Amino acid sequence: MKDFFNYEVIAECPHTRARVARMSTPHGIIETPCFMPVGTQATVKAMAPFELEMLGARIILSNAYHLYLRPGVDIIEKAGGLHGFMGWDRAILTDSGGFQVFSLASLRNVSDDGVEFQSYLDGSRHFLTPASVMAVEESLGSDIAMCFDECTSYPISEEDARRATLRTIRWAMLCKQSHSRPDQALFGIIQGSVFPELRRLCGEALVDMDFPGYGIGGLAVGEPKRMMYDVLELMDQLLPRSKPRYLMGVGHPLDMVEAIALGVDMFDCVLPTRNARNGSVLTSRGMLNVRRQELKDDLSPLDPKCNCYVCKNFSRAYIRHLHKAGEILASRLCTWHNLHFMLELAREARRTIMDGSFPQLLEYCRKVFGDETD
Repeated sequence: MKDFFNYEVIAECPHTRARVARMSTPHGIIETPCFMPVGTQATVKAMAPFELEMLGARIILSNAYHLYLRPGVDIIEKAGGLHGFMGWDRAILTDSGGFQVFSLASLRNVSDDGVEFQSYLDGSRHFLTPASVMAVEESLGSDIAMCFDECTSYPISEEDARRATLRTIRWAMLCKQSHSRPDQALFGIIQGSVFPELRRLCGEALVDMDFPGYGIGGLAVGEPKRMMYDVLELMDQLLPRSKPRYLMGVGHPLDMVEAIALGVDMFDCVLPTRNARNGSVLTSRGMLNVRRQELKDDLSPLDPKCNCYVCKNFSRAYIRHLHKAGEILASRLCTWHNLHFMLELAREARRTIMDGSFPQLLEYCRKVFGDETD
């Protein structure tokens, strides 16, 4: 495994738990902290692969569950794996689809052996087990695969959370036993909702299994922000500093920087791209809705402090016009800008950790984005 995957911390913040690291994969080196654009269906919505390269993305996320259902693993294998299928030669992380399966509350049946569910596409029935999910992810050929886990909602009783946590531990063991592809790193996922005892139970069990990296799942599902940060503080105490930590599904600017301060390395979230398609963009002064009437005559860029392609070439008035006219370019430009913002924020985190000024970045994000996360 070390021939294909390696993680090395190269700098640490003297004031927080933040660190900069280099993570080697079969498809390139990724500097962390990093933000991973989400390409659920083997595409980042509104973006071509070469545009993601221009933005500096070194790794993207795809979803094994969705790709298993459509187009199916066989065609992706024939294309040479997910990299060849989607024309992306940099790193890919695949989520197992646990979150998606467990969000289908009325369409699935869970047992210790796996999950039977009904396809949201055609109603066909499927049964996923830890072993079958590993087979899917190995066939996809991602650089990093995630274990199959049982995700929980919030609020949840401690009894139900315990049941899901124990099942997640069992499935992690079965995933590790089934996984055999040497050029693919398998990350365990720590569950336990907001209950410290359960998080500790799951964390210690998975650390004993010695995964090359760890996902922190089941957060940003409605719990108060303070509870999420408390869980991350506990994870920082439990997880080895020598391995990467991935906060799954979290990508609001402030949440990302707060989590970096607590030792997290990797992030993904659909919000930057989803919000972009709805006309909401990230700026150095906070969120901006480009559909607002007062932007009709505003010829300034989306963010005067931004140096992305969009801000260098187009005005707020023009992008507002595109949205109002229903033009596809509106979604593309806003997506480009939002992804640039998140990728640049991760780059800025790395720079400030290296030069010792990361606390100032943290305070800046709290000031600009704090009200949006309450």
